[in-house]
Amino acid sequence: MSPSRTLELSGKTVHLLEAGQGAPVLYLHGLADVHGAVADGTPFHEALAGSFRLLAPAHPGCAASTGIADIDGVEDLVFHYLDVLDALAVPRVDVVGVCLGGWIAAELAVRHSQRIRRLVLMDAPGLHVPGAPIADIFMLSQRRDWGKHDDLRGLLFRDPDAKLATTMFPDGSAPRAEELLRYQSLTLAARIGWTPPYLYDRKLRSRLVRIAASTLVVWGREDRFVPLAHADAYHAGIRGSRLSVLEAGHSPWLEAPEACARLVTAFLEKP
Repeated sequence: MSPSRTLELSGKTVHLLEAGQGAPVLYLHGLADVHGAVADGTPFHEALAGSFRLLAPAHPGCAASTGIADIDGVEDLVFHYLDVLDALAVPRVDVVGVCLGGWIAAELAVRHSQRIRRLVLMDAPGLHVPGAPIADIFMLSQRRDWGKHDDLRGLLFRDPDAKLATTMFPDGSAPRAEELLRYQSLTLAARIGWTPPYLYDRKLRSRLVRIAASTLVVWGREDRFVPLAHADAYHAGIRGSRLSVLEAGHSPWLEAPEACARLVTAFLEKP
C-alpha cells in the first residue's frame, strides 16, 4: 500500500492513508486499529484498496493528526470530516466506520445523508440500549499491577490470548510509539464519551430514521464491548438496512479480515 501522507486543513494536520483506485471509501477507525491509519494498513485496508480508493484518516489527536483541542463532542467530528471530504474534493462517498469510527459515521449520516452513498457500521457505540450497557473501556484500559492487559483484550477481541490480540495489546510495556497511539485514541474517546452519557448520544437512536444511504450493519457475535443488541438497534432504526453477524468479538475487521472484506466489498460494489 502507499505510505500515509498529511493533509493540511484550516491550520490542522490530518494524517491520511490513501491507497487504491476507484470509487472513494472513507474509512473511520476505531480504538484498536489506529495503526492502520498511520502505517501500511491492515489486511482489511489492503482488501478495500484492491477495489476502491481508500481514504483512511487518523482522527484528530491520533497519530500525526492535530486538532484534538477543538473536539468537545461527536458533532465536532462530523464537521471535521465534512471539511476533510471538501479538502479531498469528494462530494459523495461510501463510509465504513468501525468501533468509535462507526459512531462518528452514524452521526454524519443522520445529519448529512446526501454526502453518503453507502454506509457500513461495524460494532459501533453511540446508542443507548436498555439492558445492554457498553462496557467501561477506560477502566479496563489500565493494566493490572502485574502488567496484564487481558481485560482490555477481552473487550476488543474474541480470544484475548490470540496472537493478534497479544501483539496489538501486549502485557507489560509495548514500544513507546505504540503506547502513544493507544493513549491518543483513548484520549479522543474520552473527549466525546467520558462525560455522561457514556459513549452514546441520547438523540441518535431516534434520528436513525433520517439515514437515507443504503446501510450494512456488521457485528461480532461475541462483542463484549458493544453488545450485539446494539447491532439490532441500529438495524431496526435504519430503514432498509442489512445486518450481518460474524463469528468474532468486537473487532471483526481485524479478527476475520477476509470474511469481513468480502462482505463489505460485495455490499459497496452493488449498483
